[in-house]
Amino acid sequence: MGPNPTGVPTPAPPGIRDDEAAAVADPKRDLLARGHPGTSMYFADRTSAGLALGQGLAARETSADIVLGLTRGGVPVAFEVAKALQAELDIMVVKKIGAPFSPELAIGAVCPDGSVVTRSEAVEELGVSRDYVEREITALSLEARTAEGRYRGGGEPLGLAGKRVVIVDDGVATGATMEAAIMSARSRGALRVSVAVPVASVYAARALEGVADDFAALEVPPDFFAVGQYYDDFSPVADEEVRALLARARQSRSAGAAERREG
Repeated sequence: MGPNPTGVPTPAPPGIRDDEAAAVADPKRDLLARGHPGTSMYFADRTSAGLALGQGLAARETSADIVLGLTRGGVPVAFEVAKALQAELDIMVVKKIGAPFSPELAIGAVCPDGSVVTRSEAVEELGVSRDYVEREITALSLEARTAEGRYRGGGEPLGLAGKRVVIVDDGVATGATMEAAIMSARSRGALRVSVAVPVASVYAARALEGVADDFAALEVPPDFFAVGQYYDDFSPVADEEVRALLARARQSRSAGAAERREG
């Protein structure tokens, strides 16, 4: 899968000027970057991206008690990161508030616990009504709670109070969903909230560096077009895969606890 076929970098989203975006298009911000300047990393799939991200974070001596994977695409990545950091794995459900004329354009995000982030500049510049935003928040909050129950199958979320948390996704474009996840983790008492992704737009990197306690990415390309651009296989992640990865993580956690008791 190659770079943006148009050859034109993605324009800055509403609220971010092109000159501001250029100011963060700095190779030094590829905090875990490998390879040569001017080249981009590509991943076979989310598992390979998670392996690479986990290795980079471990080499960077990142410490974590819990790794949270954003559903659904971030969970396979987070599963590998959690193994690399010897941390517990859990999920974070975040629902994107899409613009009325372009659902893929995030103007905000909602978490099951009621944490909400809205891009006020985007809402204003796109002329999105407050009534629309409020309706979406109400509907998506319910949808997020329902989805969380479906993924967990009755299991309880891990407690975050006093924990060092790393939130992982398969990539970030605007940063709205990740910012909502950070807010949710902090509301649950997390001691430290870091963000780690295989790839991020310069716009998202700029936003998240000002919100997370730490931000790390394998790639922050100045010509970012879409997250899927950096994957050979970017197939949707099924609900069954999310549940299976959570179950594997629980089994590993239970086996580890049993070994410690016997020891």
